[in-house]
Amino acid sequence: MEKDYSIERLWKELDEGYQIYYTYMEKRYILTKLQKNCYSNELITIKDKNPHPKKQIITLKKVLELFPFMEDIEYKVGI
Repeated sequence: MEKDYSIERLWKELDEGYQIYYTYMEKRYILTKLQKNCYSNELITIKDKNPHPKKQIITLKKVLELFPFMEDIEYKVGI
């Protein structure tokens, strides 16, 4: 992750409709904003035995908790 990449920039990009791809605990995820304080967190890296849920609906509070541990952040324009 870039040193100057901040939570404010992440939040702004989510508000603008970007899908954020990131790595967390060696697994790849997509983070998308659905509504105010409502985000979709989808697991991309799927293995046979995987204790992580494939899809989650999370709040901004959870996004703020995850942010310091996000690695390899990329973004793509949503639909």
